[in-house]
Amino acid sequence: MFWPKPSLRDRHRPPLVIKALTPRLSSISSEMAAPHSIEPEYDLVFAGGGTAACVTASRLAKAFPNLSILVLESGPTTEGKKEHIQPGQFPVHLPPTSKTMTVTTSKPSKHVADREIEIRGGHCVGGGSSVNWMYYNRPSKSDFDDWVTQYGNEGWSSKELIPLLEKAETYECAPQPADSWLRRPVESLFLEVGPKVDKYRPLGTEGNDFTANSLNKYCNMPKWVSSNGRRSDVPHHYVYGKGLSNLHVKDGCLVNRVIVEDGVATGVEYLFDKRIYEGAPQDKHVVKARKLVVLGAGAMGNPLILERSGIGRKDILERAGIPLVCELPGVGANYQDHSVWVTPYIVDDSCESMNKLWRGDADTWAKAGEQWEKDGSGILGTSSLEIAIKLRPLDHEVADLGPEFQPVWDEFYANKPDKPLIWVCLMVGLPADQSAMPPLNFIITANSLNYPVSRGHQHIASADPYDKPDFQCGFISHPADLAAHRWGYKKSHEVTRRMACFRGALGPAHPAYPSGSAAAAQIAETGPAPIDAPDVTYSAADDEAIDACIRNSISTTFHSLGTCAMKPREKGGVVDNKLNVYGIKNLKVADVSIPPQNVHSNTYSLAVVIGEKAAVIIAEELGGSL
Repeated sequence: MFWPKPSLRDRHRPPLVIKALTPRLSSISSEMAAPHSIEPEYDLVFAGGGTAACVTASRLAKAFPNLSILVLESGPTTEGKKEHIQPGQFPVHLPPTSKTMTVTTSKPSKHVADREIEIRGGHCVGGGSSVNWMYYNRPSKSDFDDWVTQYGNEGWSSKELIPLLEKAETYECAPQPADSWLRRPVESLFLEVGPKVDKYRPLGTEGNDFTANSLNKYCNMPKWVSSNGRRSDVPHHYVYGKGLSNLHVKDGCLVNRVIVEDGVATGVEYLFDKRIYEGAPQDKHVVKARKLVVLGAGAMGNPLILERSGIGRKDILERAGIPLVCELPGVGANYQDHSVWVTPYIVDDSCESMNKLWRGDADTWAKAGEQWEKDGSGILGTSSLEIAIKLRPLDHEVADLGPEFQPVWDEFYANKPDKPLIWVCLMVGLPADQSAMPPLNFIITANSLNYPVSRGHQHIASADPYDKPDFQCGFISHPADLAAHRWGYKKSHEVTRRMACFRGALGPAHPAYPSGSAAAAQIAETGPAPIDAPDVTYSAADDEAIDACIRNSISTTFHSLGTCAMKPREKGGVVDNKLNVYGIKNLKVADVSIPPQNVHSNTYSLAVVIGEKAAVIIAEELGGSL
């Protein structure tokens, strides 16, 4: 079924460059309806309407039709909006002024060349599922099993969670050899060259079977995109149009704090978000929860709500002038992400890419729009993330990562063969502002670290919900993470520079090697190296140049997690294995803020399985089942 068609002019209006998209997004928000009428009391109240919250709330609403459920989401609704439906439009959510993503700025750190790194997260109904890049990636079995064996979370093993993840999935095609899925020459070249350059890493089928079989294979990876070219987000599949009259999702409602009376959560205090409802009165309102309050505002939002509620580390609350309700030092600690180093390359014009679309070329947009309206195909029907490899060092390669990495390998990786170190993907386009760049054909490789050792934090700086938080992402603060990114770049670069379409590295985004080094010579190449060319030899000075480039370029995959960790209270935990906040009754946290330890997947699939598990737990406590 196709969505209603707007006027031809609106349908194919190009976004120009990303900077120019900002007014378009602002006009979307200004057309929203007036603030909602909300009843004074519901059975369940969700503070935050992200991916996991929408899954949990919808499952419970269907299973318990007499249960009244309220979801308060601070961002806008997404229902029927093409910027949330057409996969190729995902860059429209990236500008700093976006109303569909929050931007949280990390404090400067010497580890990232004193930069302030911007971390984005979903700020709309469905959270990240409505704005992400739609790459589908499952965790490994050991990722879940670690939560049980290392942190004592009974009920959260792979045996119990994998069926819940499969419950949410619909595969519209069976896994096939990667070379049978190819759509564009550049992808074919990457998959053709990879196994030739690295004889230990062959062509695979699909890297998502939860085991070590998914690792060290060049694969065409699935996406959260349906066969008719629609984003597979949670709201359009769990919430909208499902006839759940007892489920009430209210957008533009910013939860300030949880109301706690005598150690029991009885409701939440909220206000209409002025970033969504401009000019809305900033009076605070209270809605009561007869049975349960569930926090679903994500790894960035949940610790702030808890701390404004008086739940957290005593000194942080005192500085903000908030009375202590429950001392829980783990709130806001343990911040984790998948740090990523993106390196762009120039390719020849034989490679079909997303660049003209993302530059706003009017003719490209018109043709792409017509094609998508016809059958959902074409460049608007894909995110352009098609292929990847999950890299894990082989035994003879571990030493290449250096002495900083060896202890981490021995302790964390060596006995868990299903854990990849680096995820490398190829994107056929550059999803960034290209207005100051020559109109060349770009691709990027992204090297994402799956299990960073580095940690950060997310805390309030004041009691004002609009204030900038005290946030530190912690990227590259542990030397093992730097070593891993250095190794991943070298591996992916050897493949990319041998592709027949290769026309050079986009110099400013790559290391500035010392003059005269072998690495400096190859980075200046403007054509492909032979398949049998020797790998680049790097000197110690070259490695220093790579490290400097990493510190100046490292960024985020938007995979924030861990700030309300599910582990014992005495070890910094915030919730138990039933998702209950320690020390407070009738209060749970249920989203990607609860993992005590990272997983190698993108956080969309993780959020879905946490949402499904939370629904099972709450249903059992309500005396029913799903």
